[in-house]
Amino acid sequence: MEGMADRYIEVSLAKRGVQCTAKLLDDRAPLTCAAVWEALPLGSDVYHAKYARNEIYALFQAFADREPPLENPTITPIPGDLCYFSFNGTQLGTPSYGYEEGADLRAGATVVDLALFYERNNLLLNGDVGWVPGIVWGQVVEGLDRMAEACQDLWRAGALGETLNFRRA
Repeated sequence: MEGMADRYIEVSLAKRGVQCTAKLLDDRAPLTCAAVWEALPLGSDVYHAKYARNEIYALFQAFADREPPLENPTITPIPGDLCYFSFNGTQLGTPSYGYEEGADLRAGATVVDLALFYERNNLLLNGDVGWVPGIVWGQVVEGLDRMAEACQDLWRAGALGETLNFRRA
């Protein structure tokens, strides 16, 4: 990726009118960055994590020709990390997750989870499946404080009617 110009995206919570800017980590997760970049813009219902702690995320149908390998993995994301997770639909299909009926949670369906971590002390350990490493593909470089406040509000006030959006900056 030498010689490539830095690429940036805007991550936003539409209803709350807040956004932040993230730099793509093309040097550390080139295949994941390419897949996400080509799929932009993306937006969907937002969820606040139950297991990872300080995380918001949205679910999408698979958008890459092939799912990226586990490049630049972590199980301990830090504030401002953007992570990519890929699940088989049945992994997320239990009622305890609370996903809408519109989510494609059938066997064989790939579900992509794009997440933003907004505060410290996260651990990607799920009681149903164990460790869930994510691909760190972006890092927030501007606006994390305001986004973190909105994420806390989302945790307290609820996520219903809110969307998490990703677009090229």
